[in-house]
Amino acid sequence: MAFPKLIPAFTTHIVLDPSIPVGNVAKGAPLTIATFTSKGSYLRSEPDYPIKVDAVFVHGSDFIRQDPSGKHLRLDVSSILKDKSGAIISYKYSGIITLSPEIGAVLGGSPDAKTTDFGNVVTHIIFETGSEELRAMEQKIYVGSGRFIVEQGNPVVVEYNISEVSA
Repeated sequence: MAFPKLIPAFTTHIVLDPSIPVGNVAKGAPLTIATFTSKGSYLRSEPDYPIKVDAVFVHGSDFIRQDPSGKHLRLDVSSILKDKSGAIISYKYSGIITLSPEIGAVLGGSPDAKTTDFGNVVTHIIFETGSEELRAMEQKIYVGSGRFIVEQGNPVVVEYNISEVSA
């Protein structure tokens, strides 16, 4: 029996604008929207990964819904990247945040908030592109592990280590 293995592929930094609370919506859960700022937000290939990407975010937003238990948040992200080659990449992911006191402090804007560890934010990523050079991204399964980076005086950054899932 063989289990899948993970191949380090990309690192992304997503600089968050202040979140926008929408409130309780028809789907039954509170909805919050977090938009991404293009300044400082990027996706880059790991040095040994064969698909070479060095892209910046053009647009992005995260629709965040809290589970009824209050213990998890559901992520639904759609964004657009532009690679240094000029290629446009659609970057979408769904994910789950397991809330901890540390993550609650970050998301609540607490002055005591600190950078979190990896492990409480996991995602499944889908890439789409019209670029023949990057087309292989569409043929793979990717997963990510995230954390929040907090530096005083700067916006919160979500950092993801993204891996290709291989048989």
